Amino acid sequence: MIMHVVMWKLKDVAEGKDKKQNAEIIKAELEALKQEIQEIKSIEVGINSPKAPNSNYDVVLISEFEDFEALNRYATHPSHLRVGEFIKKVVNSRVAVDYDIK
Repeated sequence: MIMHVVMWKLKDVAEGKDKKQNAEIIKAELEALKQEIQEIKSIEVGINSPKAPNSNYDVVLISEFEDFEALNRYATHPSHLRVGEFIKKVVNSRVAVDYDIK
């Protein structure tokens, strides 16, 4: 199994919405992909708590795939690409890690 973890720092304002609104859109759109992309074994999206330090990343995606081939099919799926286009418009930075769990 492959764990795919991505974190984003969002712009304060983008696409006519504030950071909190864009975080909620990202969460809803990514979690909806579970219904559209069969390769997703599990998916969770978290939004940084208002009580947490501002230096934290704003949104985290934790998802699981059978193997790297499944992760690559997810990455190139039209629904994922559509969500990714929105995310690119509202983020300042992104970090990610993909690791194999046995």
